[in-house]
Amino acid sequence: MTVAIVGLGLIGGSLAKAFSERTAYQVIGFDRNPEVTQAALTSGAIQKVGEPADLSQADLIYLCVYPHAAVQFVKEQHPFFKKEVVVTDTSGIKTEICEELSSLARTHGFVFAGSHPMAGKEQSGFWASEAGLFDGASYLLVPCGAPEGALALLSETALQLGFGGVKRTTPEEHDRMIAFTSQLPHALACAYVLSPQCPRHKGFSAGSYRDVSRVARINEELWSELFLENREPLTAEMDELIRHLEGIRAAIQNNDRDALRDILRCGRQIKEALDE
Repeated sequence: MTVAIVGLGLIGGSLAKAFSERTAYQVIGFDRNPEVTQAALTSGAIQKVGEPADLSQADLIYLCVYPHAAVQFVKEQHPFFKKEVVVTDTSGIKTEICEELSSLARTHGFVFAGSHPMAGKEQSGFWASEAGLFDGASYLLVPCGAPEGALALLSETALQLGFGGVKRTTPEEHDRMIAFTSQLPHALACAYVLSPQCPRHKGFSAGSYRDVSRVARINEELWSELFLENREPLTAEMDELIRHLEGIRAAIQNNDRDALRDILRCGRQIKEALDE
Protein backbone atom coordinates (compact mmCIF):
# COMPACT_ATOMS: atom_id res chain seq x y z
CA MET A 1 0.00 0.00 0.00
CA THR A 2 1.19 3.51 -0.80
CA VAL A 3 0.12 6.79 0.77
CA ALA A 4 0.76 10.23 -0.72
CA ILE A 5 0.89 13.11 1.74
CA VAL A 6 0.48 16.55 0.22
CA GLY A 7 1.93 19.21 2.51
CA LEU A 8 4.56 18.24 5.08
CA GLY A 9 3.89 20.80 7.78
CA LEU A 10 3.01 19.95 11.37
CA ILE A 11 0.06 17.69 10.50
CA GLY A 12 1.34 16.28 7.22
CA GLY A 13 4.82 15.75 8.61
CA SER A 14 3.44 14.02 11.70
CA LEU A 15 1.25 11.79 9.52
CA ALA A 16 4.27 10.90 7.40
CA LYS A 17 6.34 10.00 10.46
CA ALA A 18 3.50 7.99 11.98
CA PHE A 19 2.90 6.10 8.73
CA SER A 20 6.60 5.31 8.35
CA GLU A 21 7.07 4.21 11.96
CA ARG A 22 3.79 2.38 12.58
CA THR A 23 2.54 0.95 9.29
CA ALA A 24 3.83 -0.93 6.25
CA TYR A 25 2.76 1.86 3.86
CA GLN A 26 5.26 3.37 1.48
CA VAL A 27 5.07 7.14 2.02
CA ILE A 28 5.44 9.60 -0.85
CA GLY A 29 5.70 13.24 0.25
CA PHE A 30 4.78 16.43 -1.56
CA ASP A 31 5.69 19.93 -0.42
CA ARG A 32 6.39 23.17 -2.28
CA ASN A 33 9.54 23.71 -0.18
CA PRO A 34 12.39 21.43 -1.39
CA GLU A 35 14.18 21.86 1.95
CA VAL A 36 11.17 20.29 3.66
CA THR A 37 10.93 17.31 1.31
CA GLN A 38 14.67 16.71 1.64
CA ALA A 39 14.45 16.84 5.44
CA ALA A 40 11.51 14.43 5.35
CA LEU A 41 13.42 12.05 3.08
CA THR A 42 16.61 12.24 5.15
CA SER A 43 14.73 11.63 8.41
CA GLY A 44 12.90 8.61 7.00
CA ALA A 45 9.48 10.22 7.30
CA ILE A 46 8.96 9.62 3.58
CA GLN A 47 10.52 7.13 1.19
CA LYS A 48 10.17 9.26 -1.93
CA VAL A 49 9.82 12.91 -2.87
CA GLY A 50 6.65 13.07 -4.90
CA GLU A 51 6.24 13.96 -8.54
CA PRO A 52 2.75 14.28 -10.07
CA ALA A 53 3.10 10.93 -11.83
CA ASP A 54 3.70 9.24 -8.46
CA LEU A 55 0.09 9.95 -7.51
CA SER A 56 -0.90 7.04 -9.77
CA GLN A 57 0.72 4.68 -7.22
CA ALA A 58 -1.19 6.02 -4.23
CA ASP A 59 -3.96 4.02 -2.57
CA LEU A 60 -4.54 6.86 -0.11
CA ILE A 61 -3.97 10.61 -0.57
CA TYR A 62 -3.95 12.98 2.41
CA LEU A 63 -4.33 16.68 1.59
CA CYS A 64 -2.55 18.45 4.46
CA VAL A 65 -2.62 21.99 3.05
CA TYR A 66 -4.90 25.01 3.41
CA PRO A 67 -8.48 24.38 2.23
CA HIS A 68 -8.26 26.40 -0.98
CA ALA A 69 -4.88 24.86 -1.79
CA ALA A 70 -6.31 21.36 -1.27
CA VAL A 71 -9.08 21.98 -3.78
CA GLN A 72 -6.65 23.53 -6.25
CA PHE A 73 -4.26 20.58 -5.95
CA VAL A 74 -7.04 18.13 -6.79
CA LYS A 75 -8.23 20.24 -9.73
CA GLU A 76 -4.72 20.26 -11.18
CA GLN A 77 -3.51 16.75 -10.34
CA HIS A 78 -6.59 14.50 -10.57
CA PRO A 79 -5.56 13.16 -14.02
CA PHE A 80 -2.73 11.33 -12.24
CA PHE A 81 -4.99 9.71 -9.59
CA LYS A 82 -5.51 5.97 -9.59
CA LYS A 83 -9.15 5.05 -10.23
CA GLU A 84 -11.07 4.77 -6.94
CA VAL A 85 -8.14 6.14 -4.89
CA VAL A 86 -9.32 7.32 -1.47
CA VAL A 87 -8.63 11.02 -0.98
CA THR A 88 -9.06 12.81 2.33
CA ASP A 89 -8.15 16.20 3.77
CA THR A 90 -7.11 17.40 7.23
CA SER A 91 -8.71 20.83 7.13
CA GLY A 92 -10.26 22.53 10.15
CA ILE A 93 -13.40 23.45 8.19
CA LYS A 94 -15.59 21.10 6.23
CA THR A 95 -18.79 22.47 4.70
CA GLU A 96 -17.30 24.20 1.68
CA ILE A 97 -14.31 21.94 1.09
CA CYS A 98 -16.44 18.78 1.34
CA GLU A 99 -18.89 20.15 -1.20
CA GLU A 100 -16.14 21.02 -3.68
CA LEU A 101 -14.06 17.87 -3.28
CA SER A 102 -17.12 15.58 -3.31
CA SER A 103 -18.17 17.16 -6.60
CA LEU A 104 -14.68 16.67 -8.05
CA ALA A 105 -14.70 13.05 -6.84
CA ARG A 106 -17.97 12.29 -8.60
CA THR A 107 -16.75 13.92 -11.79
CA HIS A 108 -13.29 12.35 -11.92
CA GLY A 109 -13.80 8.89 -10.43
CA PHE A 110 -11.97 9.00 -7.12
CA VAL A 111 -13.38 8.61 -3.59
CA PHE A 112 -13.43 11.51 -1.14
CA ALA A 113 -14.18 11.62 2.58
CA GLY A 114 -13.28 14.49 4.90
CA SER A 115 -11.03 14.06 7.91
CA HIS A 116 -9.90 16.27 10.77
CA PRO A 117 -7.18 15.06 13.16
CA MET A 118 -7.95 16.75 16.48
CA ALA A 119 -4.34 17.32 17.47
CA GLY A 120 -1.77 20.06 17.22
CA LYS A 121 0.57 22.33 19.12
CA GLU A 122 1.80 25.92 19.07
CA GLN A 123 4.79 25.25 16.82
CA SER A 124 4.29 24.73 13.10
CA GLY A 125 6.19 23.25 10.19
CA PHE A 126 7.86 19.92 9.51
CA TRP A 127 10.50 20.45 12.17
CA ALA A 128 7.78 20.53 14.84
CA SER A 129 6.16 17.31 13.57
CA GLU A 130 6.30 14.05 15.50
CA ALA A 131 4.99 10.54 15.03
CA GLY A 132 3.27 10.61 18.42
CA LEU A 133 1.31 13.82 17.82
CA PHE A 134 -1.96 11.93 17.36
CA ASP A 135 -1.61 9.49 20.26
CA GLY A 136 -4.98 9.25 21.97
CA ALA A 137 -6.50 12.06 19.87
CA SER A 138 -9.92 12.05 18.23
CA TYR A 139 -10.11 11.50 14.48
CA LEU A 140 -13.15 13.20 12.98
CA LEU A 141 -14.42 11.49 9.84
CA VAL A 142 -16.89 13.23 7.51
CA PRO A 143 -18.25 10.56 5.12
CA CYS A 144 -19.49 12.88 2.35
CA GLY A 145 -21.16 9.94 0.63
CA ALA A 146 -18.04 7.78 0.45
CA PRO A 147 -18.58 4.01 0.40
CA GLU A 148 -18.30 2.09 3.64
CA GLY A 149 -15.11 0.37 2.52
CA ALA A 150 -13.29 3.67 2.16
CA LEU A 151 -14.57 4.88 5.54
CA ALA A 152 -13.45 1.63 7.17
CA LEU A 153 -9.99 2.02 5.61
CA LEU A 154 -9.62 5.57 6.93
CA SER A 155 -10.89 4.55 10.37
CA GLU A 156 -8.60 1.53 10.65
CA THR A 157 -5.64 3.56 9.43
CA ALA A 158 -6.32 6.29 12.00
CA LEU A 159 -6.18 3.72 14.80
CA GLN A 160 -2.92 2.34 13.41
CA LEU A 161 -1.48 5.86 13.50
CA GLY A 162 -2.25 6.17 17.22
CA PHE A 163 -5.58 8.00 17.31
CA GLY A 164 -7.68 7.14 20.34
CA GLY A 165 -10.96 6.91 18.44
CA VAL A 166 -12.91 7.85 15.33
CA LYS A 167 -16.04 9.99 15.42
CA ARG A 168 -18.25 10.35 12.34
CA THR A 169 -19.97 13.66 11.76
CA THR A 170 -21.53 15.84 9.06
CA PRO A 171 -19.84 18.91 7.56
CA GLU A 172 -22.40 21.16 9.25
CA GLU A 173 -22.06 19.61 12.70
CA HIS A 174 -18.28 19.61 12.35
CA ASP A 175 -18.13 23.32 11.57
CA ARG A 176 -20.56 24.26 14.34
CA MET A 177 -18.63 22.32 16.96
CA ILE A 178 -15.17 23.36 15.75
CA ALA A 179 -16.29 27.01 15.91
CA PHE A 180 -16.84 26.43 19.64
CA THR A 181 -14.05 24.01 20.59
CA SER A 182 -11.21 25.36 18.45
CA GLN A 183 -11.80 28.59 16.56
CA LEU A 184 -13.40 30.58 19.39
CA PRO A 185 -10.55 29.79 21.84
CA HIS A 186 -8.00 30.93 19.25
CA ALA A 187 -9.91 34.18 18.66
CA LEU A 188 -10.27 34.67 22.43
CA ALA A 189 -6.54 34.11 23.03
CA CYS A 190 -5.60 36.63 20.34
CA ALA A 191 -8.02 39.23 21.71
CA TYR A 192 -6.74 38.59 25.25
CA VAL A 193 -3.06 39.22 24.47
CA LEU A 194 -3.91 42.43 22.60
CA SER A 195 -4.43 44.07 26.00
CA PRO A 196 -1.81 46.76 26.71
CA GLN A 197 -1.20 44.93 30.00
CA CYS A 198 0.06 41.80 28.26
CA PRO A 199 3.72 42.89 27.87
CA ARG A 200 3.83 43.53 31.62
CA HIS A 201 2.48 40.14 32.69
CA LYS A 202 5.74 38.59 33.94
CA GLY A 203 5.80 38.30 37.69
CA PHE A 204 2.03 38.72 37.84
CA SER A 205 0.95 35.62 35.92
CA ALA A 206 0.68 31.88 36.49
CA GLY A 207 -1.54 29.11 35.14
CA SER A 208 -4.55 31.23 34.23
CA TYR A 209 -2.56 33.53 31.95
CA ARG A 210 -0.73 30.58 30.40
CA ASP A 211 -3.92 28.60 29.75
CA VAL A 212 -5.86 31.48 28.18
CA SER A 213 -3.00 32.88 26.08
CA ARG A 214 -1.40 29.63 24.89
CA VAL A 215 -3.02 29.37 21.45
CA ALA A 216 -2.40 33.04 20.59
CA ARG A 217 0.77 31.71 18.93
CA ILE A 218 -1.21 31.37 15.74
CA ASN A 219 -0.48 30.89 12.04
CA GLU A 220 -2.35 33.97 10.86
CA GLU A 221 -2.49 32.89 7.20
CA LEU A 222 -4.10 29.54 7.96
CA TRP A 223 -6.43 30.76 10.71
CA SER A 224 -7.61 33.76 8.71
CA GLU A 225 -8.76 31.35 6.02
CA LEU A 226 -10.39 29.02 8.55
CA PHE A 227 -12.19 31.85 10.36
CA LEU A 228 -13.54 33.36 7.15
CA GLU A 229 -14.63 30.01 5.69
CA ASN A 230 -16.56 29.30 8.89
CA ARG A 231 -17.74 32.84 9.58
CA GLU A 232 -21.41 32.12 10.35
CA PRO A 233 -20.91 29.44 13.04
CA LEU A 234 -17.92 31.32 14.45
CA THR A 235 -19.63 34.71 14.71
CA ALA A 236 -22.61 32.99 16.36
CA GLU A 237 -20.28 31.57 19.01
CA MET A 238 -18.62 34.98 19.42
CA ASP A 239 -22.04 36.55 19.99
CA GLU A 240 -22.77 33.93 22.66
CA LEU A 241 -19.45 34.59 24.41
CA ILE A 242 -19.93 38.36 24.27
CA ARG A 243 -23.42 37.99 25.73
CA HIS A 244 -22.09 36.09 28.73
CA LEU A 245 -19.16 38.47 29.19
CA GLU A 246 -21.57 41.38 29.14
CA GLY A 247 -23.63 39.65 31.83
CA ILE A 248 -20.58 39.30 34.05
CA ARG A 249 -19.53 42.88 33.31
CA ALA A 250 -22.99 44.23 34.16
CA ALA A 251 -23.08 42.37 37.47
CA ILE A 252 -19.65 43.76 38.40
CA GLN A 253 -20.47 47.28 37.26
CA ASN A 254 -23.76 47.24 39.21
CA ASN A 255 -22.10 45.79 42.30
CA ASP A 256 -24.64 42.96 42.08
CA ARG A 257 -23.05 40.19 44.12
CA ASP A 258 -26.04 37.84 43.83
CA ALA A 259 -26.17 38.05 40.03
CA LEU A 260 -22.41 37.63 39.75
CA ARG A 261 -22.41 34.66 42.11
CA ASP A 262 -25.22 33.02 40.11
CA ILE A 263 -23.33 33.36 36.83
CA LEU A 264 -20.08 32.03 38.28
CA ARG A 265 -21.88 29.16 40.00
CA CYS A 266 -23.56 28.19 36.74
CA GLY A 267 -20.22 28.12 34.94
CA ARG A 268 -18.62 26.03 37.69
CA GLN A 269 -21.49 23.54 37.76
CA ILE A 270 -21.42 23.06 33.98
CA LYS A 271 -17.67 22.43 33.99
CA GLU A 272 -17.81 20.09 36.98
CA ALA A 273 -20.63 18.04 35.40
CA LEU A 274 -18.66 17.69 32.16
CA ASP A 275 -15.49 16.61 34.03
CA GLU A 276 -17.24 13.82 35.96
